[in-house]
Order: sequence, then structure tokens, then C-alpha cells
Amino acid sequence: MYHIKETINHSGREKNIDLNTSIMGTVFTDHMFICDYENGQWNNPRIEPMATIPTHPAAMALHYGQAIFEGLKAALGNDGMPLLFRPGQNAKRLNFSAARMGMPAFPEDLFVEGLKRLVAIDKEWVPSNDGSALYLRPFMYADEAFIGMRAATKYKFIIFASPSGPFFSKPIKLYAETQYIRAANGGTGEAKAAGNYAAAILPTEKAKLNGYDQVLWLDAQNFEYVQEAGTMNIFFKIGGKVITPNLGGSILSGITRLSVIDLLRSKGFEVTERPIKMSEIIAASENGTLEEAWGAGTAVSIAPIEEIGYKDMKIKFPVGNPVAKDLKATMDGIKTQKIKDTFGWIVPVESYSAQPR
Repeated sequence: MYHIKETINHSGREKNIDLNTSIMGTVFTDHMFICDYENGQWNNPRIEPMATIPTHPAAMALHYGQAIFEGLKAALGNDGMPLLFRPGQNAKRLNFSAARMGMPAFPEDLFVEGLKRLVAIDKEWVPSNDGSALYLRPFMYADEAFIGMRAATKYKFIIFASPSGPFFSKPIKLYAETQYIRAANGGTGEAKAAGNYAAAILPTEKAKLNGYDQVLWLDAQNFEYVQEAGTMNIFFKIGGKVITPNLGGSILSGITRLSVIDLLRSKGFEVTERPIKMSEIIAASENGTLEEAWGAGTAVSIAPIEEIGYKDMKIKFPVGNPVAKDLKATMDGIKTQKIKDTFGWIVPVESYSAQPR
């Protein structure tokens, strides 16, 4: 167990906020976890009151983009104890992203311990309603003051938290992008790098102006193969079988994606990870075998899809979404202990007790 210094300052603000309907990323809890990288090692893990962070104008992340992040949620269990969902997988993926971006690995056990301590301290901020949760954002960035094209030698790792209501309340519409790309083979698409999302902002805003919720990204070469949606991986059910794009180096390995695949197989579904062409989706729509589609991600959980816009056509999906609804109910039930966790995914957060200083 790491010695994490704690400076606690509870504000009581959570009593005046409707935590269950808060929009993710607009309200923040009282504390944050911070750790510094210098002289080749991580130092001084600590929890401090939430505050702005002094940043030098030459901080390398601002100029060269060495910045990565993760996302996961804490929900309340049967006894009111906060529960984390597969935090060890987030720790592993953060380090996968760090390796791709030329950044140092962060100790995975400290990653999980920092999450648990922060959630324990800010337990009163965890929403209680079904579908609501405390969103946790671990991230790492280069904060060395230097102008020059090389890996930084100083980094910060921080975790902060934001109460979040449900993300989507109804089935969503996606626009299959045929001008802009998210990622190409050999790029950073399989890393959770901040720059991937910066590149997605303009096409996403354009899609929203045309009545869509998110972009469906296609391959960078011919705009033929489905990759992933804006904040989620994607699944299709065609002729009774479930397919999802294989990772292949340009698609993020979503933790919800991995969990959905395991859940589906445990429920008896055949799940195949392989390349998927838009022409296959169109053909299935025309011959009546296209049964269902959904997105899977931390923020959205399971999001049924009602329509995909592609070039001059609109691909409509049948209403009902029975598999997506069952997956969401099961996933939400496991996360809140309403359904037994037979996979070993849930990590309880111990009750808070201040560590000696």
C-alpha cells in the first residue's frame, strides 16, 4: 500500500447539487489525486482539494501533445459502498497509451489505489439513482517547460471526478464520416491520446448540426470499413449473430467492449470480431437481416442505435433493441450489485479513514 498524503477540505457543495442529473464534466468533486514524474520516477502521490494547476506556457503537452487519459465510473452497491468497474484494465490501457506516446508507465497498483482513496474521500458525491454514477478521469500530461521535439522528462498524473447522470436517454443516430478520419494504421488510434479527440471535434460538430449524435468513423484509406463511433465501440446483430470490428491497430480497445463480448458469449450469442464493410450493413438492411446495433463505452454504457447516415442514404434499424437493453440492464446490475458479478469485475472501495501524515 502506498503512502498517499492527504489534504482534506470537504465543502458540502454536494448537498446543494442534484448529483443524479448532473451533466458529466460540468460539476467536480472536492478533491483530486496528483503524482509527479521527475528524475526517472514517480514521486509524491497526494490528494488535495480541487484547484487549478499552475502551468508554464512552455509546458510540452501544450505544444507537442503528450497527453493521454482514461475514463471509468464508480456506482453505489447494495450496502452504499462505492464500487469500481474493472479499474485494473484502465491502468493497463493507460500504460499502453503511454508507451505509444513516448511517456513513462504509471504504477498500476498506485493507479487503482489512487482511485479508491479519491472515491472513498468524495463518497458523498457518488449519485444514487440507477444509470447515474461518479465519472472518474485519470490523465497524464507532459508539464516540463521546454520547446523542442523530444519526449518530456517531467509529467503529471492526476485523477479528478465528476457526478454524471445518464448520457443518452433514447436511441441515437450516427453519421458515417467520408471526409475526415479518426485514425490510420500506424497512428495513435489504439491509444487514448488527447489529440485523437481534438481531431474529432470539427466533424462531430458538423454531424450534430445535421441531426446526428455522434460520428461513425470509417477506415482512413477507402472509407469502407467501420471502425468505431465518437465515444464508443460499435456492435451489429445480423441474422442472429453479433459482429464488431476487430481492433487492428486503429481502434480503441474499449473496456466496455471487452465486457460486452464476454457478456454476450455467456448468454449464448456467437460474437465475431472482424472487418465490417458499410456495404455489408447496407445489404443486411435491404434483405431484412439487420436486427440491431448499439454502441458500448464508459460514458454511454450501452447506447442503442436507431439510424446511420451514410452518403445520401439513411440506414434505419428496427425498434425495440432487445439485446442492447438486456446488455445494459445486466451491465448496470453488475455495477451496482443487483446482479451477481460472476466475472470478478467489481472492485469495492473501502470506507474512508485518513492516513497518518
